[in-house]
Amino acid sequence: MIANLLHLLGGKAVAGIVSVIYLIIVTHSLGARDYGVLILVNAYAVFMGSVVAFSGYHGVVRYGSQALEAGDIDGMARIVRFMAVVEVAFGVVALVLAALIVPFVGPRMGWSDDAMMLAIPYSLAVLATVRATPQGILQIAGRFDLIGLHQAISPMVRLIGAAIVWALGGGLAGFITVWLIASLVEGVAMWWLGMIAWEKLAEGRRLTGPWRGVLRERGGFGRFIMLTNFDITLRELAPNLAPLTVGWVLGPTAAGLLGLAQRASALLQQPATLLSQASYAVLADQVAKRQFGLLRHTVWRSAAIAGAVAVPIVAVLGLLGDRLLILLGGQSFTGGTTLLILVAIGRLAALAATPIAAGLTALGHPQRSMAVALITNLALYPALPALLWWIGVDGAGWHGLIQNAVALVIVALFFAHDVKRAT
Repeated sequence: MIANLLHLLGGKAVAGIVSVIYLIIVTHSLGARDYGVLILVNAYAVFMGSVVAFSGYHGVVRYGSQALEAGDIDGMARIVRFMAVVEVAFGVVALVLAALIVPFVGPRMGWSDDAMMLAIPYSLAVLATVRATPQGILQIAGRFDLIGLHQAISPMVRLIGAAIVWALGGGLAGFITVWLIASLVEGVAMWWLGMIAWEKLAEGRRLTGPWRGVLRERGGFGRFIMLTNFDITLRELAPNLAPLTVGWVLGPTAAGLLGLAQRASALLQQPATLLSQASYAVLADQVAKRQFGLLRHTVWRSAAIAGAVAVPIVAVLGLLGDRLLILLGGQSFTGGTTLLILVAIGRLAALAATPIAAGLTALGHPQRSMAVALITNLALYPALPALLWWIGVDGAGWHGLIQNAVALVIVALFFAHDVKRAT
C-alpha cells in the first residue's frame, strides 16, 4: 500500500509544485472576486459531474479482482466493458443537464453575462469526471505509476495555459478557457493510460466486445455498484457543494477566499484521495483471501500514519496564516487565517478516515460509508448556510470541521464492528 501511495505521491508532488505556480499567476491576475467566479464555474461543472455521472471503479476493482483471481479474464473484460458503457452514458446526461441549468444558476452566483456565456461550454468539463473505469483498470493492473503520472497532467496544462493568458494580458475569459482545456485533457489522458494497462491485463482482448449479462452473472454486482456510486456521490457532495453555497449566500469574493484556503490546505486533501486509491486494491485483495486480521491491522495502522503525517502540516498552516494567503493570492485575500486553520483541521480528520472507509467498502459494506455520508453531507448540510449567515465565510470552515470529525468517529465504529463479525 505504501509503495502504491509513493507512486501516486510522486505525480502529486510535481502537480503540487506546478499548482502553486499557476495559482499565484491566476490569483494575482484576477483578484479575489474574479478568482471566485473561476472557482464557482469550475465547481459547478464538477458538482454536476459528481451528482449525475456514474463512478463504478469500486465495482471494476472488487469484481474484476475476483474474476482475475479465478482465472476468468473474459469475465473481467465484460465487467470493465459494462462499467464503461454505464459511465459514458451517465456522463453525457450530466453534460447536457449542466449546460441547460447554467442560466438559472449563474445570476444567483454573481456571474456576469460574459461569465455565463463561458459557463455553458464549460459544461464539457464534466467529461473530466468520466474516468472511473480506466482508473479501476489501472488499479487492478497495479499500475499506480501511471495513476501518479496522471496527477500531473491537468496542472501542467493549467500552468502552460495560465502563463500564456498572463503574457497576453488576458482576463477571466482566458483562464476559464484554459481550465476547460485542462479538464478535457485530464479525462482523455486517463482513458489513454487505462488502455495501456488494459492491453496486458486483458491478454489481447479488445475493450469493445460483449458486455451484457454482467448483472445476471455476478450476484450482488448491481447492488454493490449502485451503493458505492451513491456513496461516492454523497462523499463528494459536501466539498463540491460548499463553494457553490458560499457563492450563493455571500457572493464570488467569499467563494474566492474559501477556494484559496482549500488550495493552500490541498497538501492534506490530496493525500486523502490518493490514500483511498492506493489502499482499496490492497484491502480488496486481503478480503478476497479472507485475511481479516491483516485487514484490521492494515486499516488502523494506515489511519494512524495518515493522522500523524497531517498534524505538523496543520501546525505550519496555522503559523503561516495570512502571510501564506497573501503570498499566494495578493492583498485581496487578507483575513482568511481562521478559515485556513479550520479547513486544515477538517481535512486532517478526513485523511485519517479515508483508509477506514476503504476498509468498509472492501468488506462489501459500502452501505456503511453511505450512511455516514448521508449523516454528514445531507443531514448536516442545512447548518452550512446558517453558519454563513451567522459568522460569514469562516462558517464554511466550522461546517467542514464538524462534518469530518463526525464522519471519522462513525466510520471507525462501523469498521470495528464489521471486521470483528467477519473474523
